[in-house]
Amino acid sequence: MKTIYNAAHREHQAEYEFFRGEKVAAFEKFERADWVLSAVRAAAIGEVLAPQSFDDAAITRVHSQRYVDFLSGAFAEYRSLGGAGDAFPSVWSVRGMRSDVLPKSFAARMGLFSFDSGTPLTAGSWIAARAGADCALTGADMLRDGERSAFVLTRPPGHHAGSDFFGGYCFLNNAAIAAQRLLDNGCKRVAILDVDYHHGNGTQEIFYSRSDVLFASIHGDPLTEYPFFLGHADEAGEGDGVGFNVNLPLPAGTSVSAWFAALDSAISRIAQYRPDALVVSLGVDTFEGDPISHFSLKTSDYPALGKAIAKLDVPSLFVLEGGYAVAEIGENVVGVLRGFASR
Repeated sequence: MKTIYNAAHREHQAEYEFFRGEKVAAFEKFERADWVLSAVRAAAIGEVLAPQSFDDAAITRVHSQRYVDFLSGAFAEYRSLGGAGDAFPSVWSVRGMRSDVLPKSFAARMGLFSFDSGTPLTAGSWIAARAGADCALTGADMLRDGERSAFVLTRPPGHHAGSDFFGGYCFLNNAAIAAQRLLDNGCKRVAILDVDYHHGNGTQEIFYSRSDVLFASIHGDPLTEYPFFLGHADEAGEGDGVGFNVNLPLPAGTSVSAWFAALDSAISRIAQYRPDALVVSLGVDTFEGDPISHFSLKTSDYPALGKAIAKLDVPSLFVLEGGYAVAEIGENVVGVLRGFASR
């Protein structure tokens, strides 16, 4: 399996974040990708490649133009206004407030295009996120050209980013961008399987009213787990998308056997859908030692995840999402990829 690596990921280095109201060292740090890259090379699972370059038209197939315009110039604008350090939103447009009018105030636009205070906008956020999107697009084109699988090794992650908002450490939704590219490349149906501990609220929002993308997610119950406001089991899609959104929320502390039972359900639904390609939002924050998550998978469990996905027997693109136990993230990711390849 070939890996498309985002060498620009180090441009995004947050000094701190706000976690449950407390100022803490950033969990989403550059070492995450470094450890995964080292593990991929040590395991010799395949060639490591740089991404091709794509224009923004491939990005705005998923994200709104005004959001991309804002994000690409946001940090420079922040600094031009005298901002120091990383930028954080401080106000938000909520129910009953307008979102159709673009404010002139930078602070207002930061709030309009975000949903939490835990995602710092740094000097290199756009550079890193934009290069990550190129990695996802490169991976999608590799499947089009005959590869049966590929791995997108990038950060910041993407599945919390919606059509016009960032949050949860995510700015551009790499999995969604890849899925749309696969459709544009000729696929009729694409499935996205999200195995990150946290619900992929951005991915759900993007495809919620569509039937050409099936989104299936296994995640911590939003009654207690971030991002809280999406991810319930009764969210099945709307309009043309009814029946094509599958949420499998699980309580904190769920056992390994119960988690794999949910995975079997998700894979069964994907098999019924008969996709032409699969995108896997590969978060390994389901690991028992993850500092901000509460499932109990061990390193030895991850190959079984890869083998289960391989049973679908469709071209598959793995996209790195979460996983914040830095020392173990590489081995856990490689376990999934090796398990997939061994089937």
